Amino acid sequence: MDTKIDESCLENMQALLGEQFSDTLEFCLSEFDRLANEVRATIDNDLEAATRNAHSLKSNAAQFGAMSLADASRTIEMALIEGNVDYAKTQVSVLCSEVDASKALLQHWLTSTKV
Repeated sequence: MDTKIDESCLENMQALLGEQFSDTLEFCLSEFDRLANEVRATIDNDLEAATRNAHSLKSNAAQFGAMSLADASRTIEMALIEGNVDYAKTQVSVLCSEVDASKALLQHWLTSTKV
């Protein structure tokens, strides 16, 4: 998957949050890791929790422009909702790769836009 970041989402959040943007984005990046780890940890024994964590990751990612990560999260969320657990499990490695790639791109964007 080619990792995509929608910079207009970041710019909108930056305008909305002002001075709190950098800290909020850093927190969000740590949440990407936490939520992906929760999906991985619960997908074998608590599908409700795995679905909820995939949904939260999808929403957080989309809000900060991590569109590929949002898509990967949505894929798992929908597969779990539809009862396609085996397929969802195959997508966890994609999700984790997207977390890493999205975080790198978002951190680069943050570093390159700091004044």
